[in-house]
Amino acid sequence: MAKRLRSLRLAPPPAAPPESPSKALRVLGSVIAPTTVLTGLLFFFGRQHANWLLDYFGVPLSTMGLTAQDYLVRSADGLFAPIAVVLAAVLALLWLYRFLRARLGDAAWQRLLRLATPVAVGCGVAGLAVAAVGVVRPEAFASSYAVPGAGLSFGVLFLVSASRLLAARSGRVLPAAVATAEWVAAFVLVSVGLFWAVADYSASVGIGRALQIEAGLAAPPETVLYSAKSLNLTGPGVRETQCRNADTAYHYRYTGLKLILHSGGQYFLLPVQWHKADGTALVLPRTDALRLEFTPAADPDAPC
Repeated sequence: MAKRLRSLRLAPPPAAPPESPSKALRVLGSVIAPTTVLTGLLFFFGRQHANWLLDYFGVPLSTMGLTAQDYLVRSADGLFAPIAVVLAAVLALLWLYRFLRARLGDAAWQRLLRLATPVAVGCGVAGLAVAAVGVVRPEAFASSYAVPGAGLSFGVLFLVSASRLLAARSGRVLPAAVATAEWVAAFVLVSVGLFWAVADYSASVGIGRALQIEAGLAAPPETVLYSAKSLNLTGPGVRETQCRNADTAYHYRYTGLKLILHSGGQYFLLPVQWHKADGTALVLPRTDALRLEFTPAADPDAPC
């Protein structure tokens, strides 16, 4: 009886259950929700997109009073397609994993892991090398926006995958604190890479949309601006007409304009013959003293 009690007292405590990636991700999700990161990416892309678009026309972003909702809506222009492609690729990889795991035996599965590990390491190192070049020599990616940031994100994901593959092959279990720290660090680095990529990509999309707007200025509809007082607006193709009817609320009419954006109580207009070299952008407050009309083709000689 004494030997039994002594053996019970000396028995080592049971080992703690291994920290699985899913549990680590649940811990991480309680701190920084993935939906918050996604919302931040959408907001950041929308703001940068608007900033680059307005900057092309020489208009400061702060003058337009854009809201967070405006930025989120604007993020649909160019960002949803890459997100859909990435998520589709993730789903395809998960389905491939389930298919292979169900079809391959243990020996074949171990051989596949041995082949996949060096491939994942090589891809991860290559991604980090691309990101490092983007930091040291950003001009190397002047025509390839978002590549360095994407390289950082995918490089980290590949290296984490290689670490998981090595652990699965060896049967070793990482301590709980180490596993959690690994996944948290990976999540942060991937997020940094995504914001980096979005910053570069938004510049490309914003400037591209500005070029499209400039090319389509002459296309209908044209904006006709009525004002209670003379605004002394000038620009290529802009014409001021004084209305003859003294009883009307609006005594001046301006043709040759194009409404580009209305937000925050501001109108952003451009002359239909605007050119970046010498063009002037117009930002007017929305007041009762102004009225806008839209027409396929305004006649500057028509009476008002």
